[in-house]
Amino acid sequence: MKSYLLDTNICVFYLRDKYDVWKYIDEQIGLENCYISEITVAELKFGEELGRRKGVFKKDNYLDGFLSSVNILPISSAIDLFAEEKARLQTNGTPCEDNFDLLIGCTAVVNDMIMVTENIKDFKNISSIQLENWIKR
Repeated sequence: MKSYLLDTNICVFYLRDKYDVWKYIDEQIGLENCYISEITVAELKFGEELGRRKGVFKKDNYLDGFLSSVNILPISSAIDLFAEEKARLQTNGTPCEDNFDLLIGCTAVVNDMIMVTENIKDFKNISSIQLENWIKR
């Protein structure tokens, strides 16, 4: 079975039950085949905290439940590739504007996973990356 690294936006859609991401994972992929980067954990926690401070929602442990049920990958194995890709992209005149996205994408590559994101443009220049967009708008 293939393994999938979910970008932060896919996790947000999953958590908000949007675009049938939950259904697709449950019926087609299996949550056991889905992974997220430590960077995605940080971005999700930031979003939750920002929403709490703005009064949009209270902490309800829903995010914690998701994080305890999904596989979380460290970024340490991707650091060398991150440095190589950042230098390559900058030298080629196509620098990656978002270091977090580059780290997430490199994590997918070094772990031979399919990167799932709606933001294909943010990842398409990473060498050897496999991309899928599950979002249909």
